[in-house]
Amino acid sequence: MRRRTGPTLLAAAALVVLSGCASGPSLETQGEVTAPPGDSRDLVVGSAGFTESDLLAQMYSLLLNKAGYGAEILSVANRELYEPALESGQIDVVPEYAATFADWLNAKKNGADAQPVGSPDLDATMRALRDLATPRGLNVLDPGKAVDQNAFAVTASYARQHRLKTLTDLGRSGLPVRLAAGDECVQRPYCEPGLREVYGIDITAVDPKGVGTTQAKKAVQSGQDQMVLTTSTDATLDEFGLVLLKDDKKLQNADYIVPVVNHSRAGSEGVANALGHLNAVLTTPDLASLNEQVDSWRRLPEDVARAYLEEKGLL
Repeated sequence: MRRRTGPTLLAAAALVVLSGCASGPSLETQGEVTAPPGDSRDLVVGSAGFTESDLLAQMYSLLLNKAGYGAEILSVANRELYEPALESGQIDVVPEYAATFADWLNAKKNGADAQPVGSPDLDATMRALRDLATPRGLNVLDPGKAVDQNAFAVTASYARQHRLKTLTDLGRSGLPVRLAAGDECVQRPYCEPGLREVYGIDITAVDPKGVGTTQAKKAVQSGQDQMVLTTSTDATLDEFGLVLLKDDKKLQNADYIVPVVNHSRAGSEGVANALGHLNAVLTTPDLASLNEQVDSWRRLPEDVARAYLEEKGLL
């Protein structure tokens, strides 16, 4: 078992990944990868450096350890760096988000203006993602129940007053809504245009305070804005008296959490089975709760991850 944390590992991360970008093999033009799946016993689990990714990486590492693999965690807060390292085998496993990663690989292959392939349809998104990942030597394992996608929240008192549980309810109410979000919301199909076209919500203005920021949530809490764009695993909504409205018409893309592994080093059934145990238990509310324990309670991601897996009988 090799699981180092702290500054030494982070410094090593930068060196390893940058060298990987320079020297790692490109699979873009090599077509379908037909080599047998690898089963290296010492694996590197990548984290994107934010709370949720750290928690998932810790759980992956602990599950791999239990299955007899050595696993160390390497934190790299940039997909432009860790994805090439994943292709080259300097990172073996990363937690990803199905629709977002599909669109990212699609843009890498076909250009920034390529038509998105991620969608609210999980099966279609997974097919597109695997079609793009496989030629690069990457295996996309099965998604579980947990999804971290864009979500919209209002104050609990506002929801009670107007009897709102879903975005459809808000559209039917005819209420004017000032939305706290990122400035890109005015153009993104899942944001202002989608809320108008799919739900008929009267968006009077977009207040550019960012996605799920404290400033944005405070604006809704105070009544300056009526709704905020955040994420489905936001752990701080209760602190601001906010509740999510259900995306009942599935406007948002299927950003289910999926492990992505390097085929030649970690493409074995052993790795897939070890990581697959998490799919049976981890839900979106669970993930929000785990995020809260780290972000609000100041617990260490490793401690939170271990306690959760022990509670679920996986360790």
